[in-house]
Amino acid sequence: MPGDARDFNKEKRAVIKVFFPLQGKVPKEIHAILKETLGEYAPSYATVKNWVAQFKRGDFSTCDAPRPGRNKTVTTPEIIHQIHELILKDRRISATSIAKQLGISRERVGSIIHEDLDVRKLSAKWVPKCLNADPKRQRCQSCEQHMEFFRRDPNGFLS
Repeated sequence: MPGDARDFNKEKRAVIKVFFPLQGKVPKEIHAILKETLGEYAPSYATVKNWVAQFKRGDFSTCDAPRPGRNKTVTTPEIIHQIHELILKDRRISATSIAKQLGISRERVGSIIHEDLDVRKLSAKWVPKCLNADPKRQRCQSCEQHMEFFRRDPNGFLS
């Protein structure tokens, strides 16, 4: 199914919007048409019925209403780096105390630790699963040092 799922849902609502007010079809007929056309991607009968009810109330919008909640910008390279620094300073630090220090949720910290840093808790200490994050960090630091040497003296860098 190409495209974004939200766009696909908007298109389904637009089709229902055409069938209901303009052609006067009832939810059962609309659902049957969508089921025949879209197969497994067709919305359920309850969804069609709810959208028709929404159109009956005069709300002909096919866009989703904004939903409350925290945005997902917490997992940034800066946050990942800060969490990694805290773990390197104290391998016995808990994910809860990291979350309190950085002001983000405990679940987000756990996700970053396990998925992005590839670290796990072993005998009350954080250790790399496959030694991926620490060597990568060391490589990045050495590359930054080499770039600094190159910026200072581009001609004598290789000698």
